[in-house]
Amino acid sequence: MQAREIMSSNPACCGPNTSIYDVAVMMVAEDCGEIPVRDEGGKPIGVVTDRDIVCRIVAKRQNPLEAKVEDCMSSPTITARVDMPVEDCARLMEQYQIRRLPVVDEDGKCVGIVSQADLARKAPRDTTIEVVGKVSEPNTFASSVGGR
Repeated sequence: MQAREIMSSNPACCGPNTSIYDVAVMMVAEDCGEIPVRDEGGKPIGVVTDRDIVCRIVAKRQNPLEAKVEDCMSSPTITARVDMPVEDCARLMEQYQIRRLPVVDEDGKCVGIVSQADLARKAPRDTTIEVVGKVSEPNTFASSVGGR
């Protein structure tokens, strides 16, 4: 089974200069917690998560109505290829403790996302259990607010 078989296709994406407000509205509309950040050519250069917004903007007392995606996005982006085996996608998610993995096509353009939910619904049960366990281990990187 390959990434293309389980990924959510055509994800909502944004650019680095998109406002945090617009990204938050996008997350609500799309019912998701991560938006890939693309360059002008459609290639992922980062991701912004609901956690990024809270930990890197709000918790640092920055005004989320004035902030841009580039102020809090996680970069570089860990990606999967559309033809990557699901087991390899799972390993990347475990290794980097990420819950969502943008998927790129042959040209490097973002065409989908593999999430824990996609694994739970479509991947082998053992793969899902292992990913959830590894990704859920304590990690304070995203929570670092510094200066406080």
